[in-house]
Amino acid sequence: MNKEIKKTTVIGMGALGMLYASQISSALGPDSVCFLADQKRIERYQKTTFTINGTPWSFPIKAPADADPADLIILAVKYNALNSALELMDCAVGPDTTIISVMNGIDSESIAGKRYGDEKVLYSIAQGMDAMKFGTDLTYTRSGELRLGARIKGQENRLNALTRYFDSAKIAYRTENDILKRLWGKFMLNVGINQVCMAYEANYAQVLTPGTIYDTLIGAMREVIPLAQKEGIILTEDDLESYIELLRTLSPDGVPSMRQDGIAHRPSEVEMFSGTVRRLAAKHGIFVPVNDMLYEKIKEMETFY
Repeated sequence: MNKEIKKTTVIGMGALGMLYASQISSALGPDSVCFLADQKRIERYQKTTFTINGTPWSFPIKAPADADPADLIILAVKYNALNSALELMDCAVGPDTTIISVMNGIDSESIAGKRYGDEKVLYSIAQGMDAMKFGTDLTYTRSGELRLGARIKGQENRLNALTRYFDSAKIAYRTENDILKRLWGKFMLNVGINQVCMAYEANYAQVLTPGTIYDTLIGAMREVIPLAQKEGIILTEDDLESYIELLRTLSPDGVPSMRQDGIAHRPSEVEMFSGTVRRLAAKHGIFVPVNDMLYEKIKEMETFY
């Protein structure tokens, strides 16, 4: 049996970092979870009041020098900050630490596994939430769920320990037999919804209204299907339709993380989405004109920040 999980460290005080930290804290107490940050961020956060759905929240925040090895580390940073986050959390990784990423994309787990050992890293995909964070204020109406799975043989005990912990923390989850397909399906969704909302400065309702924006959403997602198949992952039009139906369950006025970055004039995760699509397309000799257009449009938007 793998070591039971009691202490969680979260890297990244964005929407998902705060969402899961608040759920753990509410269920298991404030001493059960902390954030890890560099000293500059700690000093800034200590002067700030965070709110979740209008209620003030405070979380323990530790510097690397004060951190002990965690039982669970949740990576919840932007793609551009992944390497610095892995460096920061070195002090919090012990021999029994389990690492999950709630980041978008398809490669954060392999990058973390390369540094800290594949056996420590489980697959975790966050979906179905409509969390939005602007400044220090997080709002959501749906907390969604995590899809969990093992990456390599021999991780069953580690996965079982994680599901027992999420049961106690009251975090919704499902385990997946084919977690790689789920990972690629979520990637397909985000290649569409994140980029289209940013490029057209739109919310979910506007994107799902028939017309040019909706057609671009479908086109961007559809270009992922043959790439996934070339990589050994069987995605289909039925998978695409199921993710469109998932979008229809979200708050119509909501926007995904990339649009939130655009509103705040922060660098986006375009390299993780159309950037990855374009690299895979070049590898396999496949044309991806919709993602080419979105990549160029978003890059141009960022030049004005």
